[in-house]
Amino acid sequence: MNINEVLMPIAVLGSISLGLYFFTKTLTDYFLKKKMIDNGFVKEENQTLFKNQENTNKYGALKWGLIIFFGALGLILIDVVRSRHDSPLPYGIFALCLSFGFLTYFFLVKNLNKKEGEDK
Repeated sequence: MNINEVLMPIAVLGSISLGLYFFTKTLTDYFLKKKMIDNGFVKEENQTLFKNQENTNKYGALKWGLIIFFGALGLILIDVVRSRHDSPLPYGIFALCLSFGFLTYFFLVKNLNKKEGEDK
């Protein structure tokens, strides 16, 4: 009996179960907090802890767009650069491209926030 035959179903079922658990937990926590606020169990000054606060990350879509773009660029580079099948070079190229995507996002947001501060 191969160990992959045993571990693969456990990993797949475990991943699905954990995803379902965290989704259900988040949903039930939201409904519980909403009912507590609606029924008046939470004082007015404490309601800001439960209510959805202003989204502090205005550039979330930009971040994920850049990460996916640079990740795809890394995969294209891996396909172009031929290496041995046991070489760590593809992992390095992919990690480097993702890191470059994060850094690009960081500097873009830093410059955008600086410009917003100057406009005020």
